[in-house]
Amino acid sequence: MNQTLTKIGLGLAITLLLCLFPMPYDYYTLVRFASMIIFACFAVVFFKEKNTLFMVIAISLAILFQPLAKITLSRGMWNLIDVITAGALILLWWKNHKATK
Repeated sequence: MNQTLTKIGLGLAITLLLCLFPMPYDYYTLVRFASMIIFACFAVVFFKEKNTLFMVIAISLAILFQPLAKITLSRGMWNLIDVITAGALILLWWKNHKATK
């Protein structure tokens, strides 16, 4: 797994956790756009590693977070998705960080 990409994922996890607080609407749009790009990059990396399950999850997250044809969910549901996704990104970073030592 690309160490730089996992660090970017860690940064995304922090921005997703910040979505739990009241922010300007443009912040959420920016987070969705950044998430789409980052998860698409993860999908490419997982494709190259032949990790089909993680590739499908990354593609699904890229589609879920994309800001062009928004998927409308309640604030509570988005908060849950943000926390679970942030937790998974932190776990992925930690696992990669531990493996590189």
